[in-house]
Amino acid sequence: MKRIDIAYGGNSYSVGGRDFAEFRDEIAARVADGSAVFWLEVNQGEGEPRPTYLLITPATQLALTPIPGDDDPAQGAR
Repeated sequence: MKRIDIAYGGNSYSVGGRDFAEFRDEIAARVADGSAVFWLEVNQGEGEPRPTYLLITPATQLALTPIPGDDDPAQGAR
């Protein structure tokens, strides 16, 4: 996995070095009880990304898009 792109509040962010399913499930588990509020560390920008923290609540809307790397055997398989 090259990175995971994240759409949040009309802006784009990313996370690198994480397994997509584990990252998605971690977020879901933290808000599953309906009362969890936490800061999710992501990167903003290209080239030299800046650490950024997104406030996640049970009502937060975000989209996760897995971006496969060149060495990902699933790349190109659809």
